[in-house]
Amino acid sequence: MILNLLLGPDPALLGTPQMSESPFSLLPAASTNAQELDNVYLFITALCAISFVILIGAQIYFMVKYKKPASGHRKTSPLTHSGKLEFWWSFIPAVLLIGLFAWGETLYMKMVAPPDDALQIRVTGQKWFWTVEYPDSGAKLTDEIIIPINVPVKLTLTSNDVIHSFYIPVFRQKKDAVPGRYTNMWFEATKVGVYPLFCAEYCGDQHSSMIGTAKVVSMEDFEAAIEEASRIVQLPNEPLPDYGARVFAKRGCESCHSVDGTTKTGPSLKGKYGAQETLADGSTVTIDDNYIRESLMEPNAKIVQGFAPQMPSFTGQLTDEQIVGLIEYIKSLK
Repeated sequence: MILNLLLGPDPALLGTPQMSESPFSLLPAASTNAQELDNVYLFITALCAISFVILIGAQIYFMVKYKKPASGHRKTSPLTHSGKLEFWWSFIPAVLLIGLFAWGETLYMKMVAPPDDALQIRVTGQKWFWTVEYPDSGAKLTDEIIIPINVPVKLTLTSNDVIHSFYIPVFRQKKDAVPGRYTNMWFEATKVGVYPLFCAEYCGDQHSSMIGTAKVVSMEDFEAAIEEASRIVQLPNEPLPDYGARVFAKRGCESCHSVDGTTKTGPSLKGKYGAQETLADGSTVTIDDNYIRESLMEPNAKIVQGFAPQMPSFTGQLTDEQIVGLIEYIKSLK
């Protein structure tokens, strides 16, 4: 029981993949720079352990050797200065510190200077989800980033509201997403797998739920996944509500709007179609097709009472067919 409290809940219960088999083992190093970074930290840890043994060992030795006798006092020889000893105990730590600085600086420069041919991906943080866009294909994902193995990837990050921090532990990479500006990070994945990503900067009361996955796949699987993500088309004989449910999930609507009556960042959509909604200015509006479309295109035009104007505009991001699918899906939420 106590061990469970110390280790925390099972990652699977939090919606994140397991990163290692034991909470006491090192996380897998799944990028080119990750293993090099681990080597620096392991070297520093070993150096600290060796220094600890030498210093504490010497202290214990002198405590025993020169302890006060049971009776009387022990006379010692006059203290003399040793220039050689003083030189070496200053020279050796200085060389180690300079070496660590050079090692760390070299690795840092590698981690902040992406290759010119890196794959470009844009990431936007918002309460409380990540939007991942692939400019070359137009694909857009929510709380998921798909990465080809052995290919340099450059992320351009920003935020729509407050500071978030995009963090993929197995890549040993973390970068702030700042509103009103762009930041960059890059990595090259080396191990196929599904790994968790987090927001590592407290951003509000649902900060802990701002989690997602980083999927490292082969180039063939990457191209197929991005092609699939770039289009959300209605399947043959697929009912409009079912199509709308897929659009709802793909575009990240469920991050802010529940379908079971639970209040999130935005109002729940359960049983809302045809109902009267009170707005922030005290007026009321009927939730119909036109209201839903306007809310998608101009979300700040009519703000529901009790909620902040935080919804982004989907102008140019949704086709008419997708909007109709969303309307029909909302209609079906009884």
